[in-house]
Amino acid sequence: MTTLFFSYSHRDETLRDELEIHLSTLKRQGVIETWHDRRITAGEEVHKEISNYLQTADLILLLVSPYFLASDYCYHVEMMYALERHQRGEARVIPVILHPCDWQHTPFGRLLATPTDGKPISKFPNQHEAFLEVTQAIRKAVESLPRDTTDTTLSSPRLSEVEGAPLTSTGPAQVRSSNLRIRKQFTDHDRDQFQDATFEYLANFFEQSLSELQARNVDVETRFKRVDANHFTAAVYVTGTSRSRCNIYNGGHQSFDNSIRYAIGDGGHGGGFNESLRVVDDGYSLFLKPLGMMFHLRRDDALLTQQGAAEFFWSAFIEPLQR
Repeated sequence: MTTLFFSYSHRDETLRDELEIHLSTLKRQGVIETWHDRRITAGEEVHKEISNYLQTADLILLLVSPYFLASDYCYHVEMMYALERHQRGEARVIPVILHPCDWQHTPFGRLLATPTDGKPISKFPNQHEAFLEVTQAIRKAVESLPRDTTDTTLSSPRLSEVEGAPLTSTGPAQVRSSNLRIRKQFTDHDRDQFQDATFEYLANFFEQSLSELQARNVDVETRFKRVDANHFTAAVYVTGTSRSRCNIYNGGHQSFDNSIRYAIGDGGHGGGFNESLRVVDDGYSLFLKPLGMMFHLRRDDALLTQQGAAEFFWSAFIEPLQR
């Protein structure tokens, strides 16, 4: 079985978890087994365990983001050691681009990244499409590995020399429950970050959806305008006539204005809006909850993911063209 090691910043843990979900079929088929440092249990030596798995992995995924590049451990220890193994033919390194960053000018910039053309996962309107591309790339990489790759052992313990940890056999594969979710308390910082990330997701979703809408319809023209960091507009024209337009803006993180707001037409600048999304949680994850002003969309009791929130606002926007 091919072993897969995640090298990542803990700031990107949510995306790592999502990727691992998409790798479930490969894991169930016995094609791969995965490991990351959250598998380390209490009482174990952290660096020793990372060393053990990093020195025996067949595939090493670099989950690339600004946080990954800024991490001295990810960059100077895990990434550099992974590239040494890659150059010796002992492992395959695959950069997975999570967020926009200057990764092309790094030592792994010459490697073929995934998703296609190194497009960051966070730039996809539907991130499941991005994770599917990554999953397919991993499957192809596994199929191309030499049959004896999993039996490869190191001839030079470079990571041990860097950190002073012995490189030893990991022994039998670990087995554990998948039911590990526990309740947590979300801070204001967590909520603000989630709201800002959601607004960026909405902007990417609308920009690319408008582009595709125009490409598929000969009489349709669209316009997307990023007004500032917290405000964008969208418009659709059919044979030159305006058919739908909206303003979407991030209300900020003040108690009286802490929501992402949707205004039909050219409104919204004076505080008026037709619907809004605020950040809520169910004790385990963060979601978006509509205020419920658009009764016809019937989503006032829903807890929406970022994709669900984008589809919710897009449904309101595209409705005038579907009547």
